[in-house]
Amino acid sequence: MSDMAISSAALPASAATTTKADTPEKVRDAAQQFEALLIGQILRSARQSGSAWFSDGEDPSGEVATDYAEQQFAAVLAQNGGLGLADMIAKGLERNR
Repeated sequence: MSDMAISSAALPASAATTTKADTPEKVRDAAQQFEALLIGQILRSARQSGSAWFSDGEDPSGEVATDYAEQQFAAVLAQNGGLGLADMIAKGLERNR
């Protein structure tokens, strides 16, 4: 079975087909969420590379607080322009409609 067949079989029926109900606002929101996830991964990777700014790595509550802070920071960054990826993704998706 090909990778394409596996990936489309794993998607719900509503997600496998593109509908015209995808408004520019929905596309922009999805692009911002993707950018926020990407920024969050970058922040997490930087934190795991050595410098812990909220805890020393031995305190589970400090790790949870750091994860939450990174997620919120990433979301706010993405909503306010972030890396500029959300705009590029939204424009690219709108062009392909």
